[in-house]
Amino acid sequence: MLSSLLRSFPRRLGRTWKPLDFSNPSYARIPVTQKIEEETMPGYVASRYYPARIGEVIKSQYQIVGKLGFGASSTVWLARDLDYRRYVTLKIFITSTSMGQQLDDELQMYQRIEKGSTSHPGRSAVRSLLDSFDIDGVSLQDKHRCLVHPPLWESVLAFLHRNPVRRLPPPVLAFILKRLFLALDYLHTECQIIHADIKVDNIIFGIADDSVFDDFIENELQTPCPRKEVDGRVIYISQDLRKPREWGALVLCDFGSAMPGGIEHLEDIQPNIYRAPEVILEVPWTCSVDIWNVGCMIWNIFEGESLFTGHDPGYQAYRSRAHLAEIIRLLGPPPPSLLGRGKLSHKFFSNEGDFCAKSLIGKPVPLEQRSTTLEGEDKAGFLRLVRKMLQWEPAKRSSAKELQQDEWIRKTLGE
Repeated sequence: MLSSLLRSFPRRLGRTWKPLDFSNPSYARIPVTQKIEEETMPGYVASRYYPARIGEVIKSQYQIVGKLGFGASSTVWLARDLDYRRYVTLKIFITSTSMGQQLDDELQMYQRIEKGSTSHPGRSAVRSLLDSFDIDGVSLQDKHRCLVHPPLWESVLAFLHRNPVRRLPPPVLAFILKRLFLALDYLHTECQIIHADIKVDNIIFGIADDSVFDDFIENELQTPCPRKEVDGRVIYISQDLRKPREWGALVLCDFGSAMPGGIEHLEDIQPNIYRAPEVILEVPWTCSVDIWNVGCMIWNIFEGESLFTGHDPGYQAYRSRAHLAEIIRLLGPPPPSLLGRGKLSHKFFSNEGDFCAKSLIGKPVPLEQRSTTLEGEDKAGFLRLVRKMLQWEPAKRSSAKELQQDEWIRKTLGE
């Protein structure tokens, strides 16, 4: 109640921002025949995208000041919130008819997040939603969902690429994990949400330096970004925010694949190489799939390789049987109790529990042999952490709350 009252002060006291003039015509014109940005996405249909323009004011509140990115289902823009005198990002989706139920599902996840406890320390580790609404498209029948968020800097993936060896130092990894487990504890226990798509490009640094946005706008006013115009629609080249003088905290983002917790699921989720064994076998799964996902992901960013690839030489592609073979090679055979609950277990295992594609397993390779980054007790502590997450049986995996207190994380952070 108090926070909403305070947020309304700028509007009530008349201290709102005025729209800026972005009519400078001195921008580079890209040939109409050259495909750029969202035009390069497979299956691109121009009419599905909202024809946003720099300088446009949406909902009489948000003035678009530049393009930050694009994808198959949305474009992302930096905007000035004129009412509350702050910078925000607008994620504008393609037409709602093209997205189906997914838009409402994602919005429901954000609404769950906002209803969670404000005192939980993990709340600030999850991306917040400031506003959501639908925009009319070119046709009156077209609607475009718009989600409004605080702006963010860059992902852990981009941060990783700054390092020539493509690996994170132990203190950085420990810091990221501490923050990630805070976020997952909040989602799992307070919000009853399973993220289902944890990867390094969904973990993003915040920005605690508004001069980044001031400079972005000044650049756009003085040197407008390159663009092209096709059939009255302008397509802009996305621009990067400069490096902030002060980075904000890490947050877990992207709830487009998230599922409600507290119930068992059978859907096929997660990036292929991060799929939990219960997902592959169609054992009813819950929030512990996120824990398996994190265990696989941190090996990628710390050891510089994937624990599992699912590459099947017989098909030259990802196959579930090859993925299971790799898990067996690392962890040994699955427990009968897990196989007994899987709707697809019969596809990969005999009634006696024998794996049907034994030739794919090869020689067992324990984690100790695959770890090359650490030595001695540091290595042993890190592997104990990984084993807390990589367990065949979901119930044997540690919870996000327990993992926050892991001894390797605490020791590495000097706690």
